[in-house]
Amino acid sequence: MEEGELSEDEVSRCLCDLGLSATGLQHVYRGLLLARQDLRNVSILCNYVHLQKLELPYNKIKDLSCVSHMPYLIILNASHNELSDFFEFQPPKHLREVNFSHNHISVMKDLSAYRFLSRLILDHNSIREIRGLEKCACLTQLSIAYNKISHISGLDKLPLKHLCLRGNSIKKIENLQTLGALNVLDVSYNRIQSLSGLQNLCFLGSINLENNLISEIKEIVHLRDLMLLRELNLKRNRVQEQTEYRLAVIFLLQLLTDLDEQPVTAEEKVSAVNKYDPPPEVMAARDHMTHVVFQHMQPQVIFDSTLPCLETPYPMLVLTGPQACGKREVVHRLCQEFSDYFAYGTCHTTRGPYFGEEDGSDYHFVLDEEFQNMIRMGSFVQTMQYGDHWYGLTREAVERVAREGLACCVHMELEGVYSMKNSHFEPRYILLIPTKPDEYISRMKARGLYSKSQIDRAVSRLDLYVQINKEQAGFFDSVIPCDNREEAYSTLRQLVQEYLGLEEQGTVTGDHAPTDMTSKCQTAGNVEATESYSRNLKNKIQASRSVGRTSAELASVHRRQQMVAEALMGKSSGAYTQFFKRYAHTAPSLSAPQTKPGLSSTLTPTVGCPLPDRSDDSSSEESRASSGLSLQGSAGVRSVGSPAEALDVGSGPRVEPLDGSLLGQNLESLKDSVESGLTPDAPRPDPDQVSPTLATSPGRPGSKAKPVLPPIPSGRKAADSGPRP
Repeated sequence: MEEGELSEDEVSRCLCDLGLSATGLQHVYRGLLLARQDLRNVSILCNYVHLQKLELPYNKIKDLSCVSHMPYLIILNASHNELSDFFEFQPPKHLREVNFSHNHISVMKDLSAYRFLSRLILDHNSIREIRGLEKCACLTQLSIAYNKISHISGLDKLPLKHLCLRGNSIKKIENLQTLGALNVLDVSYNRIQSLSGLQNLCFLGSINLENNLISEIKEIVHLRDLMLLRELNLKRNRVQEQTEYRLAVIFLLQLLTDLDEQPVTAEEKVSAVNKYDPPPEVMAARDHMTHVVFQHMQPQVIFDSTLPCLETPYPMLVLTGPQACGKREVVHRLCQEFSDYFAYGTCHTTRGPYFGEEDGSDYHFVLDEEFQNMIRMGSFVQTMQYGDHWYGLTREAVERVAREGLACCVHMELEGVYSMKNSHFEPRYILLIPTKPDEYISRMKARGLYSKSQIDRAVSRLDLYVQINKEQAGFFDSVIPCDNREEAYSTLRQLVQEYLGLEEQGTVTGDHAPTDMTSKCQTAGNVEATESYSRNLKNKIQASRSVGRTSAELASVHRRQQMVAEALMGKSSGAYTQFFKRYAHTAPSLSAPQTKPGLSSTLTPTVGCPLPDRSDDSSSEESRASSGLSLQGSAGVRSVGSPAEALDVGSGPRVEPLDGSLLGQNLESLKDSVESGLTPDAPRPDPDQVSPTLATSPGRPGSKAKPVLPPIPSGRKAADSGPRP
């Protein structure tokens, strides 16, 4: 026998899989494995016609014509040989799997006769072009890795599920749009620069693009419509050098389970969404954090909007709703009619004015650079971004209203509401919502101020408002349909009158309107509420009953009080009492006692039931100051001897003017006590020595009589000063 020639003895030793033949008439050996035998001539296999599986890897075979005599052959493995001819044998009728990898094949030929071929592996050959597969109607797996292919072609309408083109010279993904069943694609180690061409392969679940030339994250956009994509490998691409590459890809492809051969965790998905498309509450929290940081970098003062009491928020009304729902017009009208109770808080914006808008009246129109400078100066209470423009409510806008003793009334989009809910303010939120989208669209088009994209975006947000009102009980204190502007304002007006405790027929005047700023939960009187009004009341009551102060909240309150005590170190106990231990004030009563609920320090929700207490360190942080604590505005220190004195029918609270000299003397004694180890909270020898009060003040929104408060002494008087220890 010639060297490398297969003998019958070797065949008999390597036969396996004894069973029925393909015809089922006799028992035969159906498999033959001849690996690493240095075989060159296997012509003896022509006699083994019943073989169904033939494996001849790692030999030196150049001729496989013997396969022509195996009509029942199903699997053929001739990898790691010296074959140069492509399928140079008569096609076995049922041949399904062929492995010709690691040979010397350079040209693919027509395989139309191999109609049952389902798996073809041609790795590590010298093939330059894919061809001859057009009629392989059963071919589901094709691998032509590490060849010399430069263009993808010849694969039209094949039922391929697995395609491997690894290690070629492909520069562009093309001609794959007809592979509708493709599930796994491996084009690693090529020269691909763009992912265009993959967007229509909707069944793709795994893509390997390792070691290519992809450099831009924006290329991932081509894969966003692949809803079944779970695995993506972009290792050794330039795109990995970009900042936050992994989070960006995870955000664009939120259904991924593996990226660069590493599992994608739930934490990474949350971080990606919060970074690139955060929900409104996350954006609001970030903005609030920014404002708090920049505000603390400014000189600390006590603001008029935080003076009334540590636990009594400044009254504020917020109207919210989608763009062009009429909230700005309603706010202006409400502030004009109830001018003794409300004033408009003018916001800042970076957009240009619409027709008819006035700078300083509707908005303060500023440039983006100026707006960002105001953020860095800590000027804003809340900010939001909508439609590529910034909107923000400044502290000064609120303080301007607070100095007049009024409640601030503002309007904003949903993002602004989330931002306000993070601040120490506790407004009442009224939602104005269109219930007829067609009329809403017609109204926006009639104004001629909005583009089609702006209108579409505004309409798409209607469901968002409705969903939040439905899923988050008490998020809005009342919901008012605004398809008819007059009816919407009438409903709001009635609601405000209930808040204020005004008679329906009465007039709103500064002398006869009862406005108790700290009224508790009472009934709504004889006025029936709307359906949404009642529903929000029920949700609010349930929320208030189910939520109590947690240990963290109690600790926060204690911490605020401790910080205030430290900030006032060196001040008298009388001054401390004036600033932070005041009783609620009531307005002069009418001829008969009023039983309707008043406007509390924030507008009472729906029928007057307050929201659950929220401890917030912001108020204490804004109140904290050094020994040079300053006081802005005229919301000043108010003190009443006792609650009973404040509630005398037909008379206002008895007050006396503040004696600045006594305050200075008290400061003197307090400093001496501090030096001796006492604190502002420690007992004093004579705590009632000084009882400074102010001139008569009605103590309610609408009061134009502003008390006169002498400045806090900057130091000891020369006459009282003595030698310092």
